[in-house]
Amino acid sequence: MGQQNSENGVSSSKTERSALTLRRPDDWHTHLRSGDMLKAVTPYTARQFARAIVMPNLVPPITTIAAAEEYRSKILAALPSDVDFTPLMTCYLADSIAAAEVEKGHQEGVFTAAKLYPANATTNSSHGVTDIRLIYPVLEAMQRAGMPLLVHGEVTDHEVDIFDREAVFIERVLSGLLKDFPELKLVFEHITTAEAAAFVAESGPNVAATITPHHLTFNRNAIFKGGIRPHLYCLPVAKREKHRLALRKAATSGSTKFFLGTDTAPHEARDKETACGCAGLFNAPYAMESYATVFEEEGALDQLEMFASVAGPTFYGLPLNEEQVTLEPIETKVPDYIDIPTGRLVPFHAGEKLKWRFKAGSGTY
Repeated sequence: MGQQNSENGVSSSKTERSALTLRRPDDWHTHLRSGDMLKAVTPYTARQFARAIVMPNLVPPITTIAAAEEYRSKILAALPSDVDFTPLMTCYLADSIAAAEVEKGHQEGVFTAAKLYPANATTNSSHGVTDIRLIYPVLEAMQRAGMPLLVHGEVTDHEVDIFDREAVFIERVLSGLLKDFPELKLVFEHITTAEAAAFVAESGPNVAATITPHHLTFNRNAIFKGGIRPHLYCLPVAKREKHRLALRKAATSGSTKFFLGTDTAPHEARDKETACGCAGLFNAPYAMESYATVFEEEGALDQLEMFASVAGPTFYGLPLNEEQVTLEPIETKVPDYIDIPTGRLVPFHAGEKLKWRFKAGSGTY
């Protein structure tokens, strides 16, 4: 395991370095937004990943089959002509959503999964679920159909400390939910705590989790290093160093219960750098370089393919990608910003040098 630096939440180690070839990975948690932002950011995800679970928290949210089909067509229209990429659409669960619409969407191959946002937990979640019991008929249909439930696992009670909201969600909501629906396929999204990692590891094979590159890279101290750093602000917020280390252990363990989900969530720089800045990191441009850095630091590059390319499709019951990609041990400078037609995006690792470079199209299995 790499030597840890707990002050800034960054690890380092010295290992022999060579190119790494693996199956083309998938991103099991992506925000592609809409409109001009969709057109600007989709190519970055499509360049590295063959498939992506696309989150439905638009304005208005994706709650119907028709809306999901329309959104998918817009994503496909935003792709470069030489890129092969499959968006996997999700349904936004609301208090009043009809179980029949969700089940039909899954049966017709439109909805790969459904997303549970507790109301007001994160960006564009005001239409989310106010009481989990209100959607029990939907969950019954999903359990019957084998349709995965994707969970943003935080309570929204303002009396609960923001750093405790994930752990409290496990206690108050998730444990009871799985008792009531023991066969429900469930992905605990973008986990940030040791408690979440342990819960997933100790649950049955129907429970898994995604882990982001940023929650593996920095702890909560980094958000305040030298002043408030808005481009490191995300939800769920980064936690203490002990939690970051627990996530690194889970991600690099080789377990099929943990897999790649970037939670890339772009906002224009001007919307991040305000008195009430938006939550979310734009990590799509250098996602695999970031993950490779973590796995190298942990001496676990041999587990990166399982995490990035195997565990996710295995859980979702989808075929593994046949295409290969390569990570070259070549230094890559991350730009300070990326210009888009409407402004600027600040990518994760802005201004830093990463020790890997992603290369697509390296052959097939």
